[in-house]
This record gives sequence, C-alpha cells and structure tokens, in this order.
Amino acid sequence: MAVRSAFIQTYLMKKVLLALLCGCIFTTTYAAPVDATDTTEATIKEKILADIQQGLAQKNHITDSTIARLNTKLSNVDSLIKNTANNKDKMDKLVERVKLIEDKQKAVEENELNVYEANYQSAIINLASMDREIQPLILFHSTKDFFETLNETASPESYDGFKQWFDGFKKYVAKNKKHDARLEAIDNILTLSGNVSVGASLYGTITQLFCSGMATYVGTIKQRHKAEREQAQKMYTLTMTLGQFNSDKDHIDHEWNDITRSLGDMQVYYDTVLQRNLQLLGCSNDDFNYHFVNEKDADKRYLYLSSLRQKAADLVASYKGKVPKEWKDDVYYQLVDVQTLKTKYGDITYRISEHIGLYDGLIKKYKSDKMIGPKVVLLRTKLDDLKSTFDQDYEPKEYKDAIVRMYKVM
Repeated sequence: MAVRSAFIQTYLMKKVLLALLCGCIFTTTYAAPVDATDTTEATIKEKILADIQQGLAQKNHITDSTIARLNTKLSNVDSLIKNTANNKDKMDKLVERVKLIEDKQKAVEENELNVYEANYQSAIINLASMDREIQPLILFHSTKDFFETLNETASPESYDGFKQWFDGFKKYVAKNKKHDARLEAIDNILTLSGNVSVGASLYGTITQLFCSGMATYVGTIKQRHKAEREQAQKMYTLTMTLGQFNSDKDHIDHEWNDITRSLGDMQVYYDTVLQRNLQLLGCSNDDFNYHFVNEKDADKRYLYLSSLRQKAADLVASYKGKVPKEWKDDVYYQLVDVQTLKTKYGDITYRISEHIGLYDGLIKKYKSDKMIGPKVVLLRTKLDDLKSTFDQDYEPKEYKDAIVRMYKVM
C-alpha cells in the first residue's frame, strides 16, 4: 500500500508520527458515557469509546501512582547513598536503587502498553463504525430530490410547448437536409440519438450547430403567422438558454462525478483495511456482517463492538509478548491506516459541503431569466433542504478535527 510504504521508507517521519500516535487526548466527543440502549449509531460508538477512555484513565491512575511512589523511594535512596559513609550500606542502597529503577521502567512500559491497547481499540471501533457512516453518504449523494429537480430544470422537454415545436423542427430538418449540409448533420445526430430524449442532443460541442439550424427554421416561418413565429422564437431562445445552463451545470456536475469516484475508491480502501484488521482479530467477514452490519438490535451491536474492543487489546498484548522490541510497529501501521481512511472520508464530506455552494451560484445566475427563471427559483428551496440535511447529518470540520485527536498521546 502506497501510504504504508511511504511511512516505512521515511524513518524520521515514522518516528515523529509514532510519538504522536502513542500519545494526545481522545476527542471530547468520547468524554461522557451514554445509555447503551440508545439506538443511534453515533451513541453506540461514543459509549464504547467512552468505555475505552475510562478504562485507560483507571489504568493510568494506577501506573502514575506507582511511578510517583517509586520516584519518592528513589529520591530517598539517593539521599541515603549521598549521606552514608558505610560502604556496605551504600552498596545495599545501590542494589535497592537498581531494583527501583527496574520497577519504574516496568511501570512505564505498562503505561505504554495501556496507551497502545486503547489506541488500537479506538481504531477498531472507529473502523467498524465507518460502514454505517459511508453508506448513508453514498445514499445522500445519489438520491436527493434536488438533483432530480435540477435535471428537470435543465431538460427542454419539461417546458410547455417545446416537444411540439421540436417535432416541427425535426420534420423541417428531414425535408430540407438534402439542400443544407448543416441540416443533414443535424438529422444524422437526431437519428443516432434515437428516442431516448428529445433534447438530449442539443448540448455540448454540437450546440452551435443545432442553434444555427434552428435559427434557419425560425426564419422560414412567415411574418403573417405571428403566434407561430413568436412561439418558435421563444423555443429557440429557450434552447440557447438551456444550452448555456447545461454547460454551467456540467462544470459543476463534473466535480460530483469525481466525488462519486472518490467515494467508490474509499469504499474499496475501507474494505481492504477492514478485512485485514478483522483477520488480525480472528474474525470473519461473515461474522462481522451478521453481528454488526446487518444487526438491527442496538444492544447486540454494542456487545459485538465490546468483544472487538477486547480482541484488539489482546492482540496488542500478544504483539508485545512475541516481539518485545518491535511490537509497536505492527500496531502503528494499523493506527495510521485507520486514521488515513477517516481522513479520506472527512475530505470527501468537506468537498461535498463546499460543492453544494457551487449550485447556489448557478441559481443566482439564472433565477431572473424570463424563460427558465421560475423553475430555477424552485431549485432554491430544494437546495436549502439539501444543505440543511447535509449540515444536520454531517459535520466535516468537526469530523476532521476529531481525527487529529483520535489517539491518546503519552
């Protein structure tokens, strides 16, 4: 994996991040224990993370007390060594001092293990919970009413009189294509587009071609047919306006397409990181899906997360027992992967939040247009609802700030 390779290759950076990841405060979101029977997913996660923090705080209190007691004894022993003239007593105190230092080192190492266990527990809980964060974001991105209304606004078929007028234009093209190369090209494009959409071929690089042909068509309507000519001019103006509207919209939609791809890539990355950590914990994907992803009972999901939390702590302890000199490395890489994954998720939510604002500019530009303005004005309410829903369900800045404080720092 590129992220992991970069950390491995950059030794100095690894040491700096290692210091960060094994020690700062948990995010304040996790501070207060809550009722485990609450059915909201965020509350379940917060409860588990609060349990982890509370457990670490209790362990830290014990080790801190032990270290403080040993420091007091060391200070007393050092004073006795300094003031005694008896060589035997001094030697005995030196032996005692070595033992106290060893005991203090054990306490420091125990505290370090506690921090790494808590950090990996936090990583696992955050990782497991991300499945229920990603899926609603994908759903939000793909099914909101605003985008349906936006597409309707951009479609000429949704405007009264356009389909009838366009049918007349197509008949004119078919009748006169042999005498005009432009009309022959337009007829070919209309044939290729079939009946999928009347106006589907009116935009993009061929807009100018269609507008030129339509202008000729309007010009063939005699002045004495005033109503017909006014309607033709109106539909021609509508076509040109929608051509520009769609061009502006497409620039914004292109970014949405990129966000969609980013969501897909993140889903793949998430699945990879999740599967690797489940394997490390001795859990199968089927077991995870059955007991957590597809489980409707909040209490059962809470209990399953609690079991994952315990397995995470046991895994860290086993690493320390098997490879006492390098045990932190294996844990460190998992911590970095989860934090990187959550950062990617936070970046995407932030991009969506900023991108919603681009549609606000589109609405302001066209809301006063005589032809499409009324439909564009309706978009304002839809956009406000979309933004309100997003702001209520997602807090990109708070989420990204919390990522920085995911782990406890010694």
